[in-house]
Amino acid sequence: MAISQAAPAAPSLAQRRLPVRRIAPADLNFALKAGWRDFMSMRGDLLFAGLIYPLVGLLAAAIALGGPLIPLFFPIAAGIALLGPLTAIGFYELARRREQGLDSGWSHFLDMRKRRAFADVLGVGAILIGLFALWLVVAGSLFVALWGPNTPPSIGAFLTRLFTTKEGWELIVIGNAVGALFAVAVLALSVVSLPMLVDRDGRAGMALRTSVAAFGANFAMMVRWGLIVTALLILGSIPAFVGLAVVLPWLGYATWHLYTRLVDRDRI
Repeated sequence: MAISQAAPAAPSLAQRRLPVRRIAPADLNFALKAGWRDFMSMRGDLLFAGLIYPLVGLLAAAIALGGPLIPLFFPIAAGIALLGPLTAIGFYELARRREQGLDSGWSHFLDMRKRRAFADVLGVGAILIGLFALWLVVAGSLFVALWGPNTPPSIGAFLTRLFTTKEGWELIVIGNAVGALFAVAVLALSVVSLPMLVDRDGRAGMALRTSVAAFGANFAMMVRWGLIVTALLILGSIPAFVGLAVVLPWLGYATWHLYTRLVDRDRI
């Protein structure tokens, strides 16, 4: 009696729907170069838009340096990067319009708010804001655990203790390690999800799953991308966050182009 062979298992619904590609270093270079071309092409009034972010950074610094929040100065400044993907939505929209040969002037920067997927963008944004808030709580708790509840009387006293004492270096090392974990989580959740929602008016759950899958399939490249982003943000923050007026729009456009390499858009 012949025994019938079992048919190969069909791919799961999630596997069929996740249009993830593998990328190489050349794709990161492409994204940066294409993002820079977009920035140079649309920089005029968008340079003004980019100035929003340095103002936010300066405001955060002013609040932190006001007294009781001095220990949170560095976490706030670093944590702004956790919200970068959310604030870059306007740049994703303009890059999409430029790609399609549509008008990509300043008047379209906030067009995403009129789109069907805007509520899903807000849902992803709420997750990023929640991670930012959690980061500040963790950073504050770490400070108290290592230094105690007393706040340094001035920024000078804080920096002196930070760089010249054992507990100061413990705070630097442990704080950076924990901050890196938050940065990885944000990158995994947002590198594809927000550009994808801008591009295809999809749903937040599907976009988040695709983003995490793309991150996992390209872990080494995503770590390299994260290091590039971190280096550019640090350079843009010196001095006084002014360089972010260039770096953040550039990274916004570059992330759009990275998304086009990470995802097979014909399968979305």
